[in-house]
Amino acid sequence: MKRPALDLWFERVFGDADTGAFGSGWMSGVASVFLGATGVGGVCVFAFPEWLSTERFRALYPVAILRSGLEVVIGLAFVLGAISLLLRRRKVLGLTGVGLAVVASLLGGGRVAVPGVRDRSLELGLDWFLLNLLLLTLVFVPIERLFPRRPEQGVFRAGWTTDGLHFLISHVAVQALTFLILFPATTLARLWQPEALQAALRSQPVVVQFLEIVFVADLTQYLVHRAFHRVPRLWRFHAVHHSSRDLDWIAGSRLHLVDILATRSLVFLPLFLLGFRESALNAYLAFVSFHAVFIHANLRFRFRALEPFLVMPRFHHWHHAAADEARDRNFAVHLPWLDRAFGTAYLPEERWPESYGIAGDPVPEGYVSQMAYPFR
Repeated sequence: MKRPALDLWFERVFGDADTGAFGSGWMSGVASVFLGATGVGGVCVFAFPEWLSTERFRALYPVAILRSGLEVVIGLAFVLGAISLLLRRRKVLGLTGVGLAVVASLLGGGRVAVPGVRDRSLELGLDWFLLNLLLLTLVFVPIERLFPRRPEQGVFRAGWTTDGLHFLISHVAVQALTFLILFPATTLARLWQPEALQAALRSQPVVVQFLEIVFVADLTQYLVHRAFHRVPRLWRFHAVHHSSRDLDWIAGSRLHLVDILATRSLVFLPLFLLGFRESALNAYLAFVSFHAVFIHANLRFRFRALEPFLVMPRFHHWHHAAADEARDRNFAVHLPWLDRAFGTAYLPEERWPESYGIAGDPVPEGYVSQMAYPFR
């Protein structure tokens, strides 16, 4: 399969024959580039909040803490870049990281002035992207390197730039995607609302509402997910998600925009109409944001005690398996007993899939090519 141009560019700029082992300067160099780029992005969000930050999150941010965190990120980028320069023969990683840290500092760093903010009809959620990327990277990259199921699979495995673009665009376009996802629910709510049922549900403890949301959402998603596998025209969109031949924390981001919009709008439709409390919905959103990443992770643990009740990586990895016996299995995202109830569960004892993806690799690599694939 032809590799995307972005993959090849990163390989030419940052690749070399030196080892990537601990003490070689590779890890510190990569971390420096990542933190330096995050620092530049963070300074830009502070400098242009009305364009680059998400309106509904602004009032929730602890600004003083974020400013201090930004200074730490920029400082670490500089220090780690300097370490890479000392240890590594090829200096591109270290120079890039140090350069990004210097640029972020020259732009104002954590002390950058914040102008007055006006609400705009269109804004990019760069803040949402950077916070998610930083948090998920700090959590999942270390544990995937310490406890990998496939040790030979590196952080920058084939296709990581494509998955990174999926992650970027789905987060930066958060405002437009949220409007489109909620449009069916808000439209129907104007025509009909079960007020008595809503009042009864809201009177329950938040924990009970959270559990009900997980059940309603996963039952809806199970049905929608199964339809995307069984209906050929829908499968062409969902095939983009299954085209990953390596699974890790960022592989779950590989989703066609039509798949995202259709699935999430249908999942949120009953949640919105049932009128759950906002606190319970926010708890579910936080849970699904982490859990959806976790079940794709390259982790060797089985979590035996939780496997019967909550989808774990091994259960979802079999959903992505290339083996014929696992095809169209394990549709649930949170509750594996839904698959057992509907007869679609597949979880052989003590085994993990040997390979992932779709036979013949029909889906091309590269973000733009994958967006165009279902229409060809």
